[in-house]
Amino acid sequence: MGPRGRDVSEVALRDASVSTGVSSSRAAVLRRLRLNDKIFHGLTRGAAFTVLALLSGVIIALIIGAAPALSTFGFSFFTSQSWNPVTEKFGALAPIYGTLVTSFIAMLIAVPVGLLIAFFLTELCPMALRRPIGIAIELLAGIPSIIYGIWGLFVFAPFLQKYVQPFLIDTFGSIPILGTLFEGPPYGIGMLTAGLILAIMVLPFVTSISRDVFSAVPPVLKEAAYGVGCTTWEVFRNVILPYTRVGVIGGFMLGLGRALGETMAVTFVIGNAHKISASILAPGTTISASIANEFTEAVGDLYTSSLIALGLILFFITFIVLAAARYMLARMNKAG
Repeated sequence: MGPRGRDVSEVALRDASVSTGVSSSRAAVLRRLRLNDKIFHGLTRGAAFTVLALLSGVIIALIIGAAPALSTFGFSFFTSQSWNPVTEKFGALAPIYGTLVTSFIAMLIAVPVGLLIAFFLTELCPMALRRPIGIAIELLAGIPSIIYGIWGLFVFAPFLQKYVQPFLIDTFGSIPILGTLFEGPPYGIGMLTAGLILAIMVLPFVTSISRDVFSAVPPVLKEAAYGVGCTTWEVFRNVILPYTRVGVIGGFMLGLGRALGETMAVTFVIGNAHKISASILAPGTTISASIANEFTEAVGDLYTSSLIALGLILFFITFIVLAAARYMLARMNKAG
C-alpha cells in the first residue's frame, strides 16, 4: 500500500462523506421547496373556493330572504308597480324600470363623452395639459357618492328645473313621440337628473380604461392611416376603436355595473316615487334607492322580504349583464 496509501483512503472516505452530505442537503432543500409549493397551492385554492363560498352564501341568503314575498305574490311581483306597505301589496316593476332607465341614460351620455375625452388625452391634448386633465378626471372617481347626491339635490336639480327642463319641454313637447319623454312639469328631480348624476359618476371609469387601451395602440397603425390621407375622425373610427374594442367594452361594462348599483346619489335626486312614467322628467325610483329608503322602516316579514327580493333581482340583473358582456367579449376574441 505504501506510506501514502492510508492518506489516499482517508481522502476517498472524506470525499464520499462530503458527497453524501451534499446529496442529503440537496434532498432536504427539494423537500422544503415541495412543501412550500404545496402550501402555496393550497392557499391559492382556498382563496378561490372562499370567493365561491361567499358568493354562494350571498345568493342563498337572498333566496331565503326573498322566498316569502315571491311565494306570496308569485310572478305578479315582477309585473306590478303597486307598492303599498299598509295593505302589504308589493311589486318590483317600478324599481326595475327606474334602474334600467337611469342606467341607460347614464351610459348613453358617459360612453361617448368618455371615449372622446380619452382620445383627446392620448392624441390631441398638449403634453402640458395631459396630466392635469387626467388627474382631474380620476379625482371624480374618488368623490363619495353622497357628495354627488347633495350637490345634485341643492345645485344641479334647481339648475335643471330653471333652465334645462323648461327648454326640453318647449322644444320637444309638440313632437308626437319625443313629447311623451319630456312632458309634465319641471320638477328638477327625476329620472333624467338621476341619469345625469350617474353619467358624471361613471365617466371616470370609462375615460380611464379607454385612455389606457388607446395608449396601447401601436403608433405605426395610426401613422399608416394618417399617411394614406385619413382624417383624425377616420383614424379614431377605423383604426383605434376596432383595435381596442375589447377594452372599450370592458370599460363600458365596468361603468354599467357602477350605474346599476349606485344608491345614495340616486336616492337624493330621483324623487323616490313608486310609479312608472313615460316622461324621464318625472320622479321615479330604483332598486337600490328603494332598499336604502325603506329597509330601516320595514315592519313585518312580508315587507322585509319584498325588499330582499328587490336585492335578489338587482343581483340577477347585474349577473345577466356581466354574463352577456363576457359572452360578447369571447365572441369578439374568437372572431378576431
